[in-house]
Amino acid sequence: MANVEYYYPAERGVRYLNVSPMIQALKFQPEDFEIERGWLSHSPSRHRFRFDKLGRVTVEANCGCSVMAVKAEQSEELFAMFKTWRREYWVPLETNREFASHFEKAGAWRRLYRDIKTAFRRFLRREQPTSLPVDDLVSARHPR
Repeated sequence: MANVEYYYPAERGVRYLNVSPMIQALKFQPEDFEIERGWLSHSPSRHRFRFDKLGRVTVEANCGCSVMAVKAEQSEELFAMFKTWRREYWVPLETNREFASHFEKAGAWRRLYRDIKTAFRRFLRREQPTSLPVDDLVSARHPR
C-alpha cells in the first residue's frame, strides 16, 4: 500500500466558535445574562462564560459549544462587550437591588433583636424613652 498523505486545505483548518450572536445578545438582550460566582450565565441556553484578566473566554456548556475555541479577535470584541454590559447593565441593577434590600421589612426575629438592642443601649445611657405628642403625629400624617 502506498504512503498517502492527507491534508486539509487552509480554509478548512482549525474551526472556531462564532460568538457574534452572543455579542448581539449582550447588547440587545442584557436581561438574559447574569453573573453567578464569577461566571457570566446566559439563562435561556444555560451556557456559562468566564473571562480571564487578558480577556480570553472559557465556555462551559452541556453541548458541543464548549469544544471549540473562540477566535482571538472575537474574544477581544466579546470581552469589550461584556465589560460594557457589566458597567451599563449589571452594576446598576445590583446596586438598585442592594439599595432596595436596605428598606425591606425586617422579619419578626430581626425586629425583636433590634428593639432589644435599642432598649439595652438606652438603659446603658440612662436615657428616657422618647415620646411624641399625638398632635405631632396627626399633623405629620395629614399635612395642611
